[in-house]
Amino acid sequence: MIKSQEFSKEWTKKEIIVFKAVFTYFCFYIFLMFFSSFFETPFRWFGSLLGFTYEYSVSGNGSGDNTYAFVTFYTTIVLSILVSTIWILTDCNKKSYNKLFYWFIVVLRIFLICAMLLYGFVKIFKVQFPDPSLSKLMQPLGDFSPMGLAWTYMGHSKMFNVFVGAMEVLGGLLLIPRRTQTIGSFIVTGVMTHVLIMNLCFDIPVKLFSAHLVLMSLVIFLTDIKRFINVFIMNKSVGAYKYYQPINNKKYLKIIRILKIVGLSIIILGASIFMFQAERKLNNYKKPVFYGVWETEYFIKNKDTLLPLITDGKRWRYLIIQKKDKALVKYMNDKTESFYFSVDTISEKISFRSFEDKNNSILKYTSIKPNFMELKGKIDNDSLHITLKKKDEFLLKSRGFNWINESPFNR
Repeated sequence: MIKSQEFSKEWTKKEIIVFKAVFTYFCFYIFLMFFSSFFETPFRWFGSLLGFTYEYSVSGNGSGDNTYAFVTFYTTIVLSILVSTIWILTDCNKKSYNKLFYWFIVVLRIFLICAMLLYGFVKIFKVQFPDPSLSKLMQPLGDFSPMGLAWTYMGHSKMFNVFVGAMEVLGGLLLIPRRTQTIGSFIVTGVMTHVLIMNLCFDIPVKLFSAHLVLMSLVIFLTDIKRFINVFIMNKSVGAYKYYQPINNKKYLKIIRILKIVGLSIIILGASIFMFQAERKLNNYKKPVFYGVWETEYFIKNKDTLLPLITDGKRWRYLIIQKKDKALVKYMNDKTESFYFSVDTISEKISFRSFEDKNNSILKYTSIKPNFMELKGKIDNDSLHITLKKKDEFLLKSRGFNWINESPFNR
């Protein structure tokens, strides 16, 4: 059982052993989270003993569950077992660790507060999960990766993002005052357990980090578990804790409270401004000419009209234009290819080039009528004449919110 935060001059042997083990592990975890790259040589050697003999990078290319992260995780376990065992065996006379325990909980709270505010604000301002892109909307559901499906699901609803982000921020804020840290850790445990399960079930590579956030919040919550059980399960009255205070000077405590309020205000204001600008830049960028999904109606290649056969890897099915100077072509066989796509509205020409090709192809475009476009020109020595119709609506974006549903609208 983890020691409660109530001050006591003498701890039980079990409390001392558990504290030393937990303290050592999280100290190594937090330290190596930031500095593991400095120990690449010994860690790679240890990884080879564990069977990681293939090539892998230290950075992980954006993945928090890369090979080096797991090597670091196993190293953390081994080091914490060795160091805590030595500490337990060699330091047997000390009766309590009140001061060290106090600062340990403070560090865990700060770590969780930073993580919750960051995760919360990127959801409240919808930076982490942007709206589904046009290419995602045109992608068959069966072709989604589990992570891509989760990102699309989260990105669809602004209000769901705000709700989840607000709960993360709330949990982080309640961890700041000592008197509300228990309810704060309780909220964080619930919110981050949901995140962890989502990471596990949708193959999102932040499993190690989210699991440790759950464990950290549980450690804080378990320090008050007896009072929680007495109040919410046993229906017993409880008294106030006599907390350990490293400094009892009233002036010092007042300064700390002021610094918390001022610092928190600056952080929230700065984060709100920064995230608001990031969301605005992400969602309000200038849309390129012909923005949208264009479905091919007629595809004439070298004066031969190609029928829309689903096995054809040359005939366009869709031309997807979302970003400036780039376009995505989806062929009839569902394969996709990206192109550089630059529009000259004065001469009514399009410069068209695949990422692998060095030579530009020029297509002449004509707007036949609203939402219709005609392209003529040559690509790879093939003359093309393509007629396209703009796809206006997607059910996922047009359905909207409805209070009243006479029957489930499940499509």
